[in-house]
Parts: sequence; structure tokens; C-alpha cells
Amino acid sequence: MSDLTGELIDERYQLNRKLATGGMASIYEALDTRLDRKVAVKIMHAHLAQDEQFVDRFIREAKAAAALSHPNIVAVQDQGWNRNGAPAIFLVMELIEGDTLREHLNEQGRLTIRDGVKFLLPVLSALAAAHRLGIVHRDLKPENILISRDGRIKVADFGLAKGPLLGETLEASVVLGSVSYLSPEQVQRGVADSRSDIYSIAVTAFEIFTGQKPFTGEEPIQIAFMHVNNRVPRISTVIKDVPRELDDLIYAATSANPDERPRDGAEFFEKLSKVNQKLNPKENQLSLELDIPISPMRPKRKVKSLRKKLRELTSTSPIPVATPTPVATAIAPENTLEVAKRKRASKRVRRNRKVALLLAVAVGITSWYVLIGPGSRIVVPSTVGATQEEVNFAFQNLGLRSLISERKFSEDIAEGRVISSIPNAGGRVEQGATIKLILSKGPERFTIPALSGLTPGAARRLMARLPLSLQPNVREFSESVPKGYVIGSAPRAGERVKRDTDVVIRISKGLEQIPVPSYVGKSADQALNELQEAGFEVDSKYAFSETLLPGEVISQLPAGGSAADMGAKVSLVISKGTQFAYIPNVFSIEEAKAAQALRDLDFKVIVKKIGKKTIKKVTNIVPKVGTKVERGSTVTITVG
Repeated sequence: MSDLTGELIDERYQLNRKLATGGMASIYEALDTRLDRKVAVKIMHAHLAQDEQFVDRFIREAKAAAALSHPNIVAVQDQGWNRNGAPAIFLVMELIEGDTLREHLNEQGRLTIRDGVKFLLPVLSALAAAHRLGIVHRDLKPENILISRDGRIKVADFGLAKGPLLGETLEASVVLGSVSYLSPEQVQRGVADSRSDIYSIAVTAFEIFTGQKPFTGEEPIQIAFMHVNNRVPRISTVIKDVPRELDDLIYAATSANPDERPRDGAEFFEKLSKVNQKLNPKENQLSLELDIPISPMRPKRKVKSLRKKLRELTSTSPIPVATPTPVATAIAPENTLEVAKRKRASKRVRRNRKVALLLAVAVGITSWYVLIGPGSRIVVPSTVGATQEEVNFAFQNLGLRSLISERKFSEDIAEGRVISSIPNAGGRVEQGATIKLILSKGPERFTIPALSGLTPGAARRLMARLPLSLQPNVREFSESVPKGYVIGSAPRAGERVKRDTDVVIRISKGLEQIPVPSYVGKSADQALNELQEAGFEVDSKYAFSETLLPGEVISQLPAGGSAADMGAKVSLVISKGTQFAYIPNVFSIEEAKAAQALRDLDFKVIVKKIGKKTIKKVTNIVPKVGTKVERGSTVTITVG
């Protein structure tokens, strides 16, 4: 399919750049112009769009993923046909910026037991959600497991999915999926259920923990039949210090018999969670989420002054003040009703004064708490997993400052993000305080140096400078490195590995010694074919033999029964037959035929001609017929 970068699909999705190309489709990073967000657009190759089966499979992926709502499954947002511009059948998904598990394994190597278990749990959680809906993925492999930049795990590509929501798949005879992860029943019968997914994810787990696939071969068909006829080995046969529970669980999940595996993702998740609980008894078993503050823990508020607060309170509850009574020339005596009214007014005044006093005290205490007391201190928000820019934005709204006090390596937190803070989240500080941040330098990795051609001692001294676990040397045959010198290392030179990774130095044993059979008395053709097939170089010479027929081996070097280096030279002496021959009877035979018969016996021929006949025949021969003569001798014939 041609590159569609720059095209506007469905009058909505602007294709910005191509991310990847597979056998069915190409994936582009695109902009959703309606919602102004980045998305991933998967477009089927044009030549496949003419095939109804492939189109159905493509649409089935959209239906499968759209039916699933899970944080560890790539969300499908749209599907359709581009009717304006370049013809295309497309699928719109959330854009996951990061790497695939395959890229991670190629870059970082195998995971530790603890990290591998933590990685598998969200994958199994996603798989459990699919199996609950009756959806079988059928193509689980490291290429379909994504790792976002913030460390979230996502399962992608339900293009091979099967279930009641999706209808039937391609013909059962068609083997789908990647051969390295196919279950035996998929290879043999082309059928799959939830237990087939369990086999595939268990094989993926084998690769996560060991750094290698259980079976390899030159042709895909070879690998497929290995899954049918061979048992996936235990993890403990490849790496050491594997917990027995984990070893048994993965071994059962890779059984050729589907009934011996966990029945679905939920059961596998439950069993692996128990293993994780034993590995990490003090750890919260929920998936690790990056705790990045989206907004300040409490908004900054404007505090009113105590004087203003009192003024507002007293204005709503005025305190009556007695007014002076005008002096009269004659004071009238108070009646009973007036005295009662005056007493009630006096009580209200006293009550209001008490209320005002209590309010004033309350406002004062509140103002002290907020302005200068404990209430004036700011709660430090969580910053774990946030970038420095995100932290500064959150702190700005709280009146706090940040300072990078240290940078450390971290296996869990991406480079440039916060590992922890001082004080920790939840602590209280004064407004304007400075919070110290510890930032991640990313995973700590060390590069394996080139060791090829060094002596073992020099190689070990060089490796001793690194914080790696140097294991005993191993010795191997080598065609290119002399005996006693370093071939290389495992892991190989240039690989970046974790601290305390096991490193093995490979020492050359020289060329491999191969037994040389005896071919004396046997056919030279047989000897030549077998020796060349074994990797030897053959040098042939010929000689006369009175005991062996022509073409049989007279002698060889090295002698039969000894051993020689692979690729070494083997010299053969081959029989030309006996050194002597008998003079044949060529009387009355035409000159030319007689001379040729003698030359075939390695004789030198001299012809004497007599008479005037046109066709001359042999009339005499010297030496006589029947004489035993050494090959190469001269024989004279007379013709006439």
C-alpha cells in the first residue's frame, strides 16, 4: 500500500505520519480534527480490501475491541470507509505512545521474576475481561502488547478474535496467528478457545522470564510442529532461582493438553496473583498507578481580615443602644406596660451582646488558625511519576516551590519523572516552602564490552570493573577464534543489562575434532562424498596397485580411526589398477582400432607399414601376444 501521509480520511482524520506496516494494514499517527486529539488510524492494504474475508476480519477487530472496555485494552473509537479521496477501509484507535513488549525485550533483555509477574498481571486482567464476553484473542504475542510512556500495559490487535459478538472467523483449515506462540490445537485443527490464549500468553511469559523462545527453527512450519510434538520446557531449566509455584503454573499453562491449562484469563490471573502475593507479601497487590496530581489539593482562598469579618457580623445583628430621654418639664410616671416593654428590650440587648461576643471570639480563633496557625500550612500533594513541569504547575497554584535535590536510577519510574519528595505527600509545610524532589534517571543499565580476541584473564579483568555477576567460563569450538582465546560473552557485546546480571565469558576450544573413518579398500567416490559432507577438504592422488581395483582407495592421511580438525585436509591415494598388462591379440585388426586398443592399456604404439593395400591390418606384434608387460612400455605392430 502506498504511503497515505497527508491524506484526510473520512473528512475528519488527518494522517500525519506512518508508524508501522504489517501484513494486513498500515498504522498512522493522525489528528482527529473534530475533537482536536491524536489518534491511531489503521488502514487496510488496498489489495486486501478486495477480499471479503480480509475485510470481515478487519471489521471483526473493530467489533471485538469496541465490545471491550478495560484500562489494559487499546480502545477502538471509530471504523468506516473513506469515500472521498484515497479509497480506504480504516479503524480508529487510541494512540499509545511507547514501545511494544518485543521492542522492550530486544532492548532491555529478559525481566526479573518479580518484574515479569507484575507485567503479566495487567495483561491477564485484560484477557479475563475479553474471555468473560466470550472473546478469544487468538494472536497474543509480544508484538501485540504495548507499553505506554507512563508505564501502562495495553493489549492490542483483536484482528484474529473470535466470539459470539463477532460471528465466525476464516476457514478452520487456515492457521492464524504467529507460529512461535500458537497452541497445538490451532496448528493441528485450526480451532481455538480461551485455553488457546492461555497457551500463547504462557509462551510469552516463558520468553519474558528467560529472554528466549521455547522453540526456534529456520522455517515457520518447523516451529509449528515443535509446538505440536515437543513439550515446552520448564522455566527453571533455563534460569535459576525460579519460585516453584511460578514454574509449575507456567509449565501447566503451556501443556499440549488444553484441559491441563487454566481455563481462562480470570483463573490464570487469580493463580498468578497468589504467586505475586508470596513474592511481595508486604506490597499492595493492586496494579501500580502513577500518582500524578491533576489539580491542587485545596484551592487558595482569600482570607478576610478579622476587623472586616466582625463588621459584617455586627451589621447583620445590630446591638441596640439606649438613646437619652429628652428632659421634660414634667415627667410622667411609667405605667406597668411600659416597664414590661423596657425589661424585654433590655434582655434582647444583653442576649445580642453575648452572641456578638461569641461570634467575635469564633472569628478570632478561625482567623488565627487560617492566617498564622496550623490551618495556614499547605498539604504537600503526591508528585510520584510526574514530570518537573507538572510539579511546578501544581505547586504554583499552592504557593510552593520545587528543587531537584537528587537523581537516582529507577526500574519503575521513567527517566525525568519524580520518584519521591521531601517532605512526602500528605505532609504540611508553610506557604512558600520549597519541596525537594528526587528525579528518576531511568533504569540503570551497563553496556557489555567487546571481549572477542582477548585472553580469558584480560576479559575477566575488564568485566570486573562493572557491577555484574561474572559466572564461570564456558568453552566452545570455534572456526574463527584460536584455541584459548575469548570468542565473546553472553549477553553479547553492546547489550545493555541491569546491575548484577549474570555474564558468561565464552572461551575457544579451537576447531572441532571430528573422527575420520577408514576408506582403504573402499570406493574413492564414497570417500570423497562423505569427507566433504563432514566438512573436510579432500586431496586426491593416483597410483598403481596390484591388489586393488581402479577407483579404490589405497591409503589415506590422517589414517582411519583418528580425529582431525573440522575443515582439515584429508589426502587420499586412489588405485589406477595393476601396473602390468598383457599384450592382447590384435592380429587381422585394422590399424587404427588395434593401435587404440593398445593405447587404452597405457602402451606406447609404433606402427610399421608394408605392402600397398589400402586397408591395412595387423600382421605382426612385438612383444608377442600374451606377454606381461609394464604399462608405458613400447609395442610395435606391423600392418600390411
